[in-house]
Amino acid sequence: MNKVSFISLILGFALLATACKSGINSKTKVTSATTDNLLDARYKMLLEYPVDSMSMPRSMTIKSDLIKKVPSRDWTSGFFAGNLWQLYRLTGNKKYKEQAEKWTPFSKKESVNSNSHDVGFKVFCSFGEALKVENKQEYKDVIIKGAETLCTRFNAQVGSLRSWDFNKDVWDFPVIIDNMMNLELLFEASKLSGNQKYHDIAVKHANTTLKNQFRADNSCYHVIDYDPNTGAVRKKTTLQGYNDDSVWARGQGWAVYGFTMCYRYTKDPAYLKQAEATAQFFMNNKNLPEDGIPYWDFKDPSIPNSPRDASAAAVMASGLYELYSYTKNKSYLAFADKIIASLSSDKYVLSPNVKAPFILDHSTGNWPKHDEIDEPIIYADYYFLEALLRKSKY
Repeated sequence: MNKVSFISLILGFALLATACKSGINSKTKVTSATTDNLLDARYKMLLEYPVDSMSMPRSMTIKSDLIKKVPSRDWTSGFFAGNLWQLYRLTGNKKYKEQAEKWTPFSKKESVNSNSHDVGFKVFCSFGEALKVENKQEYKDVIIKGAETLCTRFNAQVGSLRSWDFNKDVWDFPVIIDNMMNLELLFEASKLSGNQKYHDIAVKHANTTLKNQFRADNSCYHVIDYDPNTGAVRKKTTLQGYNDDSVWARGQGWAVYGFTMCYRYTKDPAYLKQAEATAQFFMNNKNLPEDGIPYWDFKDPSIPNSPRDASAAAVMASGLYELYSYTKNKSYLAFADKIIASLSSDKYVLSPNVKAPFILDHSTGNWPKHDEIDEPIIYADYYFLEALLRKSKY
């Protein structure tokens, strides 16, 4: 049995169990063959996308067949190469590796771009994935350089890495929950280089986030704005959530994934405790649909007529698989399996008729700006594929 068939068999059983329980996608015969056909057709689409350094695929408006393409400076630029590397690991098909090797170098120059905290997303999701396949020094060098660049955004008084440089008339020193994801670049660079500085900065950022970013119910704010001179919290707010006190779904995924990842490198029980608490908030939320795919914001008053966010679900599923590996709490494994079963159905997997380098539909990018609403978005695919790789261990 090849790797694709193995993954498909697992997904087939998960799909059947989920469909019987929740009735999702009841018009489709849920079998491993169905899953295999759905996903395999989508995977092949990635091989057909022409290589172009200025055309990294980010999202798509299906009605107009318009693919949003971005250059390397966009925060999502590293995901497509990462998807190809992950597909190589999932399938063993060398064509994915060959394409990944063509796309990965496009993100290299972002390792010296100090204008964005997203150097982690751009560099580690491409070169970090490459390093998992090929132990090349050039990949290590880019990761270490990226970590050094990211550290230039650290403010010792605040104890955090600055997230954004825009809206300076609104924020003094904004830190977003998304920034937890970029700490993996620092932790890994510390291991590769032996430079403790990267590890220490990652820990300080995680500790500051742990202290200030969470509410009493263990949901998290999107943005905390600090006074860069004193480190005091100026305001707790949002950019991508419904309002300052709402619960942006993808942010909860970043939190669970991020603090679980931090536990991997530090074994600090406080990180694991927070990851579990926010996971429970997500899993038991009264506004979470039965299939496990959340609305874009848990407090959107338009629920149940609000758009879903498959990307938030994929991030959460991947985080939960790792969280299960440390806690052995079977509820995390079961919930992650439910999400992956739902995302693997034709309710979320794009139709083979859609000619585009994406796998999943129904993600929400930035609802307040009416941008990328209910569309395929590249990072949903990345965390979905990562979740499949993690799922295959259990």
